[in-house]
Amino acid sequence: MSASTVAQPSPDELVVVKHLTKRYGDGGGLFRKPRILNAVNDVSLTMRRGESVALVGESGSGKTTFGRCLLRLVEPTGGTIHFDGVDVLALRGQALRRFRRRMQIVFQDPSGSLNPRMRVGPAVREPIEVHGIARGAESRRRVESLFDEVGLNAELYDRYPHELSGGQKQRVGLARALSINPEFLVLDEPVSALDVSVQAQVLNLLESLRRRRGLTYLFIAHDLAVVRQIADRVAVMYLGRLVEHGSSETVYEDPQHPYTTALLSAAPIPDPGAASVRITLTGELPSPTDLPPGCAFESRCPNPKKDERCRTERPELEAKSAGHEAACFYPGVRLGKDDRERSRSPAH
Repeated sequence: MSASTVAQPSPDELVVVKHLTKRYGDGGGLFRKPRILNAVNDVSLTMRRGESVALVGESGSGKTTFGRCLLRLVEPTGGTIHFDGVDVLALRGQALRRFRRRMQIVFQDPSGSLNPRMRVGPAVREPIEVHGIARGAESRRRVESLFDEVGLNAELYDRYPHELSGGQKQRVGLARALSINPEFLVLDEPVSALDVSVQAQVLNLLESLRRRRGLTYLFIAHDLAVVRQIADRVAVMYLGRLVEHGSSETVYEDPQHPYTTALLSAAPIPDPGAASVRITLTGELPSPTDLPPGCAFESRCPNPKKDERCRTERPELEAKSAGHEAACFYPGVRLGKDDRERSRSPAH
């Protein structure tokens, strides 16, 4: 590895992403200009060793593209990615293959991520042997140990994916990701396809594994209620850009961006007798290939203070308090009665 691929990170920084961009274009036509989609637009984010960072936002916000860029499953258009001081975008061939042992992904759909014609034990065993970690009886022993670690019975080794429940298949996917002893996991909506009761079990398992193995997580989700249990920090993404970033406590207790406030209002309240406050976003979602010059959220923003500046000038991510950033000219506004829809669930 050449000296040019190595930076000098802070000792506790594992992943450092700066100005990451991913664009898609269709090339245009005879009478039409090319259309450019900025799936990820100038995103910077740092993840420290052993922490869990949640990346949240609606479908189409660019969360999954960002996660896949980190692992080079998708090639970024611009920006830099450093992992433990190594320039990930400079790696090629065998160097990239060896490096991928340190970074793995758990996909959203446990069924789609498993080969339906391959038994789940050999599916987990395959990366162990491909990377030369173990072979023969030793590799099988490692798989059985991984099954035990993620809460699966070793008897499932010779089962096919269709013979397992959704929760079991997601545990198999997790075992496969852990099979080559990575340091960093991208968890792409890992519980969204599971029943609520199973979601809690898998979240508890993920937290246990993180502490026991010292893993670092990028937890991608659209549901802020889910990530509250597992996230140390929260980054909120909207149409390719980060609009808020801070510790889990500050983002949940004192959201600064109206989009974050709207996402929080959509999270269910566990107390059936409590009043639920739901912010209803109206207005038209901008075209991702033709974003407005100002704030991309302006057309849907319920903030009563929004003005012409919001329509013509793009707000940058700036510190609003210690360790808490937001891209909003009028942050932290508490929306009034006329700005939100209230409903009270009947007590039982």
